[in-house]
Amino acid sequence: MTDSGTYGSAFDSSLETLAIDVVRGLAMDAPHAARSGHQGTAMALAPLAHVLWTRILTYDAADPTWPDRDRFILSAGHASILLYSMLYLTGHGLTLDDIRAFRQWGSATPGHPEVGHTAGVEVTTGPLGQGLANGVGMAIAERNLRARFGSELTDHHTFVICGDGDLAEGISHEAASLAGHQGLGRLVVVYDDNHVTIDGPTELALSDDAPARFRAYGWHVIDLGDAAEDLDAMEAAVRDAMAVTDRPSLIVLRSHIGHPSPDVDSSAVHGYSLTDEGIAETKRRMGLPEDEPFWVPDQVLGQYRAAGRRGADSRSSWEERLAAFSGDRASWDAAQAGRGVEGWEERLPTWAAGEAVATRKASNACLQALLDVVPGLIGGGADLTGNTGTTIRDHGVQGPDCPEGRQVYFGVREHAMGAICNGMALHGGMLPVNGTFLVFSDYMRGAVRLAALSSARTTFVWSHDSVGVGEDGPTHQPVEHAAALRAMPGIPVFRPADANETAAAWRYIVGADGPVALLLTRQDVPVLAGSTDHDAVARGAYVLADPDGEPDVVLIGTGSEVAVALDAAATLTAAGHSVRVVSMPCTELFAEQADGYRASVLPAGIPTVSVEAGVTFGWARWADTSIGIDRFGTSAPGEQAMTGLGITPAAVVAAAESLLGT
Repeated sequence: MTDSGTYGSAFDSSLETLAIDVVRGLAMDAPHAARSGHQGTAMALAPLAHVLWTRILTYDAADPTWPDRDRFILSAGHASILLYSMLYLTGHGLTLDDIRAFRQWGSATPGHPEVGHTAGVEVTTGPLGQGLANGVGMAIAERNLRARFGSELTDHHTFVICGDGDLAEGISHEAASLAGHQGLGRLVVVYDDNHVTIDGPTELALSDDAPARFRAYGWHVIDLGDAAEDLDAMEAAVRDAMAVTDRPSLIVLRSHIGHPSPDVDSSAVHGYSLTDEGIAETKRRMGLPEDEPFWVPDQVLGQYRAAGRRGADSRSSWEERLAAFSGDRASWDAAQAGRGVEGWEERLPTWAAGEAVATRKASNACLQALLDVVPGLIGGGADLTGNTGTTIRDHGVQGPDCPEGRQVYFGVREHAMGAICNGMALHGGMLPVNGTFLVFSDYMRGAVRLAALSSARTTFVWSHDSVGVGEDGPTHQPVEHAAALRAMPGIPVFRPADANETAAAWRYIVGADGPVALLLTRQDVPVLAGSTDHDAVARGAYVLADPDGEPDVVLIGTGSEVAVALDAAATLTAAGHSVRVVSMPCTELFAEQADGYRASVLPAGIPTVSVEAGVTFGWARWADTSIGIDRFGTSAPGEQAMTGLGITPAAVVAAAESLLGT
């Protein structure tokens, strides 16, 4: 979108050096006031940030969520003060007091950028490599929306700043490889090659040839050399990268961390090394007032604010194009909202009690049924697309030859897959789905945690959810994973009992405001009577089967073990007991319900037994005794593994009878 004829320098050239030095002053002062933070990278990259925010980026500070803005991601999130300084200066709503409150309780300027917390922050960064992978997701989202709805509504670039730490992390290899394969021409990454890590010179642990590595991935590479102070050279390189339409671009920029301080090029200035004397000396070198922290002269602020308003005409023109849009406006609006078009719920399939369906297959039936009525849906699996039920048929395979395609083949790249989907979700217009085996959620936990922290509307489908996976053995049989995921705030974990509960989970997903996890069976499980109440499923737990009178024991099951609980209930009933069976597909949502509802499902004083084919950790909150697997699994056919590890109706009966004293 950016046009060099329209943009170029927004500043009086005589002020540019002063403006950049003001940013460097803030980069020193804010961490010093906090006695914590990272000064050096922000100081070194102040010229680059100035070029991006005043010459390159298309944005309107008055509307930071305008859908067709350029996206900017600071993957090197420890340099957050650089981003906060630019957001303050360009008028995104931060004040100088917010900069003074850097890293303090309740401030709008936390230690690392957090999306949804600070206007203008696109993604939550800090864990290295995540932002780079998010950028890949944003570039996929932009291309897909442009292909489906037209360039009059979607026509922008994604820019990322990353550092040595980002490229050292394994996720960067996964993400960069897929980006090159996808030919994402509107993705521009600037690599801050400053040769410094916390431990010392990067050469202590890193000797990669980054340009050669990215060329091998299929990227366009510009090795700009030692040009971090050359504004025109940086602008020219970025514009050259933007002109490349068939490949992502990497600009390698040699910078000097902490420039122009006395600690330049030191590992100390990577963090917080410049205090009173060092800051004063650096300000003397730049000609700034030494005794006035957070100094921002009016003429600098005025020109930055003008730069922040320069995109207003572009935004207004876009709004006019949207109003005149002759395409499918209902689908556009639904995609942007991450919801379905009117009546979408009616497309969800149902199954008759007595059928036998693996929940992974039921999930795929739901996904396929929703594609035409939930236009944001897009995704796939990490080389396990068919296995996990994340196959998307009849909607094209995402790639340079089919940019409108909604099936994404991520390859064996679980960690990047999760972060890429987070980028798609946070871009807007996308409701991404990804899939792998539950045991491999370990490989992607960093991205899952950031999805939860960011409220990114990513759906994580994890199939093969128990030792029922069978012969692959303990390396592929999850036992601790459901409990570990439930311990994470901000992401409800559904383990549906059958196909109909799976459909209810999908209904919840489309209406959710954050990420959702689906834990699904490999093996067929029976469709149960009474499992079709979507509202009950969305409350996390409900009474599935009840005796005529008051129960004297309650059995709780999740996933495939709800059927085990029902079989145990039949045996106990035949022995003269009154048994209630509760399906608890989502413990987190049940915990959020009102006390009265929870008591109506699990009455106080009635003995309760839970059964789940996983560790018993966490079940003490809901049950007096728990049947589970507090060890690793075993290689055997699924039914034998379940039986041998004690996930049987007989084990549940014995536990209930023990509680009842019979």
